[in-house]
Amino acid sequence: MTDAPVTKPAESTIVDGVHYHQYDIVIIGAGGAGMRAAIEAGPNASTAVISKLYPTRSHTGAAQGGMAAALANVEEDNWEWHTFDTVKGGDYLVDQDAAEILAKEAIDAVIDLENMGLPFNRTPEGKIDQRRFGGHTRDHGKSPVRRACYAADRTGHMILQTLYQNCVKRGINFFNEFYVLDLIMTNVDGVDQPSGVVAYDLSSGELHVFSGKAFIFATGGFGKIYKTTSNAHTLTGDGVGIIWRKGLPLEDMEFFQFHPTGLAGLGILLTEGARGEGAILRNASGERFMERYAPTIKDLAPRDIVARCMVKEVAEGRGAGPNKDYVYLDCTHLGAEVLETKLPDITEFARTYLGVDPVTEPVPVMPTAHYAMGGIPTNVKAEVLRDNTTVVPGLYAAGECACVSVHGSNRLGTNSLLDINVFGKRAGNNAVEYVKTAEFVPLPEDPAKFVRELLATIRTSTGTERIAVLRRELQEVMDAKAQVFRTDESLREVTETIHTLRERYKNIGVQDKGRRFNTDLLEAVELGFLLDLAEVVVFSARNRKESRGGHMRDDFPLRDDVNYLQHTMAYLSGDALSADAADHISLDWKPVTITRYQPMERKY
Repeated sequence: MTDAPVTKPAESTIVDGVHYHQYDIVIIGAGGAGMRAAIEAGPNASTAVISKLYPTRSHTGAAQGGMAAALANVEEDNWEWHTFDTVKGGDYLVDQDAAEILAKEAIDAVIDLENMGLPFNRTPEGKIDQRRFGGHTRDHGKSPVRRACYAADRTGHMILQTLYQNCVKRGINFFNEFYVLDLIMTNVDGVDQPSGVVAYDLSSGELHVFSGKAFIFATGGFGKIYKTTSNAHTLTGDGVGIIWRKGLPLEDMEFFQFHPTGLAGLGILLTEGARGEGAILRNASGERFMERYAPTIKDLAPRDIVARCMVKEVAEGRGAGPNKDYVYLDCTHLGAEVLETKLPDITEFARTYLGVDPVTEPVPVMPTAHYAMGGIPTNVKAEVLRDNTTVVPGLYAAGECACVSVHGSNRLGTNSLLDINVFGKRAGNNAVEYVKTAEFVPLPEDPAKFVRELLATIRTSTGTERIAVLRRELQEVMDAKAQVFRTDESLREVTETIHTLRERYKNIGVQDKGRRFNTDLLEAVELGFLLDLAEVVVFSARNRKESRGGHMRDDFPLRDDVNYLQHTMAYLSGDALSADAADHISLDWKPVTITRYQPMERKY
């Protein structure tokens, strides 16, 4: 990392009302991964960061509990134990070479942030403090370990602010409230390569084309395919959807994580850091039920296990509340000082949204859709793959939109903030090396044509279907039939609903016909991405006839390493709008990289 002056790009031009820009590196997304990449790229190549939000509103800011690193500041720890926990927590679908990189480079990633000015909590000796988190253990699973570096329960917010301040310091070029809606691919000597992206300027309604040598996708997740979710309204999977529509594959899309402790009925997240500080899950009778399921680490088992146990408690009649449809997170024994100093946000959330004071009463919680383990396939250099091994020259991805795969079928808590920093940095550095020798790929004639026609068609449509209605129906059926527990029958029902919604989507209409700040228009485009991605999630889930990590099949309750110890690779083929997913989605497999840890039973 360097503070060298940034290389300024050439002036933009306007042709037929379309603005044209040229940068060496174009980063799509200004959350943690995008800005971490920009900090590496900006001082060494002309760099643009395009974001649908103002950067400090990106969803990284919602991450609460911490960032894992085996610093061993408060007790013995090492990166090998962290690697093992990552692999085991991911139910052995983790690519172990990537997990080793994640755990090894975690220490430098934390120190980088500290040097940038991030205000971590401190021990009395002045070191970065660390606390427990689910699935993180010492000595290969023998007992919990304090590995999560944290800034109260606002760690993601602090990371986002710190990265943005350092981007400003380096003179990074931001294009805020620009929606990237298309990736332009140009065939060069028989190989499709990225040559530009097309973005819609929310403030003016004008189109902008950004040409570049390298492109980094860091656009986050797609949790809004679900109704009950910790994800912000903007997490609609635009970047993943764009890659999908370009005929590039998506990996392990069936694996979606449901965080155990969302506020019941709302999905607003209460950090796992609360359980790291000693909070306890209890059923209606006050029993600490996790002692029955995970006797060694109890409430700090991996998220997929805890979420299933909570749902099972409710299903078997031990739920709390008038409808017996949630369990409790009991923080009362922690005391007001711990809650107000180390967990201030979750304390405020419970008081504000449920009228419950965690200091004196337990908080109603149930699992909420939280994190996509699957996404755009990449190698450990953050290079996007067009199949199991072939790199797309000049195209990179990092963060939740990418699948490297360090999370396998279930991400450990605190590994997401780590992922964005480790692989965001790698994406930025490798893009810089690439553009040193790469040339700009020529743009096609009228590169903005597809986006211009797409937006015009929606804006001028006289259709009667309303976006909010279709989106709600999609989210409700995904919650009901494709959440923590799944069966072939429930997934088939979701598939049929999605097909119906896709037909109705052809008849959408928007009420706002204007050009400036037309969020109605953009939500229509976003719904298209949500329908695409929900369909891939469900189609992949029907094909995986086993239970593993975040994918629990009631009709196939056991993990099947003989047939399914491999990644799902989904490809778009045929007509994407056909009635049957089988007509336009094909599936293949990709081997899991195993280096030192052979699959074993997950006991906690």
